[in-house]
Amino acid sequence: MTDGHFATSTPGREISTFIRENGYAIVDDAADTAVMDRLASEAAPFVEASAHGRDIYDGRHTRRTGALVARCPAARELVMHPIVRAVVDDFLGHSTTYQLHLTQLITIEPGETKQKPHRDQMAFDFFSFPADYHVQCNTMWALTDFTAANGATHIAPGTSGMADAEAEQIEEIQATMRRGSVLFYDGKVLHGGGANTSDRPRQGVNITYAVGWVRQEENQYLACPPDVARSLDDDLLKMIGYQQGAFALGYVGDQIDPLAALRGSREKVKTVENFRQSNDSFQTFVDDLDR
Repeated sequence: MTDGHFATSTPGREISTFIRENGYAIVDDAADTAVMDRLASEAAPFVEASAHGRDIYDGRHTRRTGALVARCPAARELVMHPIVRAVVDDFLGHSTTYQLHLTQLITIEPGETKQKPHRDQMAFDFFSFPADYHVQCNTMWALTDFTAANGATHIAPGTSGMADAEAEQIEEIQATMRRGSVLFYDGKVLHGGGANTSDRPRQGVNITYAVGWVRQEENQYLACPPDVARSLDDDLLKMIGYQQGAFALGYVGDQIDPLAALRGSREKVKTVENFRQSNDSFQTFVDDLDR
């Protein structure tokens, strides 16, 4: 490992630990060329139809293309990639479940300026989560090479637990990486897209994950409608959100399990007594029920 770069053989926990300490990590060459080629081909017409950003923050020379699970079968492989699952399993392991938060192909075109540094967890109504509680884990897959010239993501390492005034003094790095590599970064670290001074677009596939009890940034149930969802395997559907977010979140109608409801079954969600949870306060609650 050098400067936050890891090999694909690195254990997920080791990468997760580095993210907790530094706010980011890069796994080089995680996806093969064939997957990235398919994704680029599948996404191309949707990218072309995507409007440019509405303001400087969104990027007036940037296109954001979502609904990738429904539109691009190759994106499903990235969502469920074993390396990503290993890292996110550990990084968000403090929560009962985690879920897909958004899928977005970000195309930064020539002439785009540097994005204002920000923290992604501001999406949750700017709620001030505890410094040691991570609500999300993000990935950015390089669909093209990420270079200093074409707008590689800027990261301010170690700023996840800092106040804004202090964090803004930290020197940024750029997450340069080869096509098929993946950048991990947490929801607290200051970061932003880079300026594209090259003559070609920079494309990154932003796939992020959040704990199961928060609202998803991208509405997965509309972005991936039921007729498409029913064609997907159960593991991917659970990642999309067809699972209990915690013991009392996410059921349908008469306490029906969401995955069962999609499949036409009437199986109920787990009750508080049989829902498995490692959280100490939850276990205390369960123990109290038996007294």
